[in-house]
Amino acid sequence: MSDDKSKVGGQDRTRINVNEDYELRDWAKKFNVSPDRLKAAVKEVGTAARDVEKHLGTKPR
Repeated sequence: MSDDKSKVGGQDRTRINVNEDYELRDWAKKFNVSPDRLKAAVKEVGTAARDVEKHLGTKPR
């Protein structure tokens, strides 16, 4: 199922979908990492933004 861009907030702000180009780009920029590093982090710890942030050891912009 495709991402419904009309329904934002809540879970959309707490989960990272690396299969959507715009999300991959935006989250990578937010955590100041490459898209490949972000994909690897999501693979390691899952899609929860909080867990990815802890794993990367970065603060979001």
